[in-house]
Amino acid sequence: MTVTAQILYMASATAFVLGVRLMGSPATARRGNRLLAIGMIVALGTTVMVIPSFSHVIAVLGVVALGTIAGVWSALRVRMTAMPQMVALFNGLGGGAAALVAAGGWPATSGSAGWLALLTMILGSLSFGGSAVALIKLQEWMRGVFWGMALRVVGILAILAAVALAVFLGAVGTAHLSAAILLMVMSALSGALLTLPIGGADMPVVISLLNALTGLSAAATGFVLGNQLLIIAGTLVGASGTILTQQMSRAMHRSLGTVIWGNKIHAQGGEASEGSVQPITADDVAMLLRYAKKVVVVPGYGLAVARAQLEVKQVTDLLQEFGVEVLFGIHPVAGRMPGHMNVLLAEANVSYDQLWEMERINPRFPKTDVVLVIGANDVTNPAARTQAGSPLYGMPILNVDQASTVVVLKRSMGKGFAGVDNPLYFDVKTRMLFGDAKHSLSALVRELEGIA
Repeated sequence: MTVTAQILYMASATAFVLGVRLMGSPATARRGNRLLAIGMIVALGTTVMVIPSFSHVIAVLGVVALGTIAGVWSALRVRMTAMPQMVALFNGLGGGAAALVAAGGWPATSGSAGWLALLTMILGSLSFGGSAVALIKLQEWMRGVFWGMALRVVGILAILAAVALAVFLGAVGTAHLSAAILLMVMSALSGALLTLPIGGADMPVVISLLNALTGLSAAATGFVLGNQLLIIAGTLVGASGTILTQQMSRAMHRSLGTVIWGNKIHAQGGEASEGSVQPITADDVAMLLRYAKKVVVVPGYGLAVARAQLEVKQVTDLLQEFGVEVLFGIHPVAGRMPGHMNVLLAEANVSYDQLWEMERINPRFPKTDVVLVIGANDVTNPAARTQAGSPLYGMPILNVDQASTVVVLKRSMGKGFAGVDNPLYFDVKTRMLFGDAKHSLSALVRELEGIA
């Protein structure tokens, strides 16, 4: 490798490290994302143009151009509601690419490099299979939650078989294309089967775990190819994904093993909610909010579906003009991916100081006058605290039922992603504002402006 290539790779690695550091705060995340993109452009340009070790440069450049066009096109067109699916797709493609590169380089390896190639094929394919199922479930092409223990058992057997095959191939020291294909198929099948039974509430944890596996597979590929930059980039992704997975598991008060392997209580059904709901009109909600002192907005996936983040910002701005204290309660798994609500509200320029995480906001609910719940079903469900038969049982929730009044914005009485009723909707303190969230919030804006 030339001195120029080493300098460019070092610059890319520095951009990656600084970019990840900036991504740690919502206030600097955009700058971090830009810096990471610049680092990747420099790394890709160096690999393709400065140190070409392959023939058919024109074909390679054509493939790079096609990938760039596809990435930019999809990023520009994707809706905020589909962002988790896009993350799962890109993550799966990354893992699959790492596995294929390792399989292609495997015949030319020996010793530790050969073992790393086999490990990469397992991790990359596992991430690909799991991410594919996550994409299908998030897109709701596959409805319901599969709690079958048989799927988990078969998934475990498949990964054990893949590991056994890898050990055999590594010990024999011979490389065959058919063996590599079989190894990757078994690993991908294991990832798919282990992801299939996992419910929507745990999906953000699973996505971050699969992201970590993709990073580790990329780092292992770097060792196989002798590419230091790939080692650094993969290690960063793997380490950050692992840390995020651990943090989210702690926030959910659940072990990673429980998320993956499931819990016996999930085999039971939740108790049915009883009582009647109390509808409310937009003008009555406006009056409640106008004369409240403290208001907490709890956003959920329904806000993303309605694309109503700008209307939420208008409502909060008007309330603040009236002297009302407005905060946002953010559950760690609200939405369909880590940080989904933060990204959504940042798009509407909601102040970062108003975004309070669950541990911080929960003690404030008993002193809150009105909570405005927008599409956050499972993360506000009191059954998680009281109903041992509920799939949500044991999951920490936002304690909105402790506020003086709760106003829920929903299209209908449909159930959340976990597929269970929410007793909150039948609470005497709860009022239901039915309709599309965007239209309901627009009506609130008009009513609040009329009061002013």
